[in-house]
Amino acid sequence: MDRTSGRSALRVQGRKAAAALGGQQSSGTRHPLVAVAMVLPLAIVLAVVFGGWEAVITQASSVVGMLGR
Repeated sequence: MDRTSGRSALRVQGRKAAAALGGQQSSGTRHPLVAVAMVLPLAIVLAVVFGGWEAVITQASSVVGMLGR
């Protein structure tokens, strides 16, 4: 029980610190387009470095096919 109350006290302190610095409290989720914007540059670099354009195209077409169901 002591662990739980300690963690919640730390969360409260973190929220107070974020509010004092003018930050917003995040809900723990992000918009899917933000996630894509974060991952896409790394995916492109990895595809160029390892020469995996065909694999990227295959995976993308598979995802589009599943979304189209």
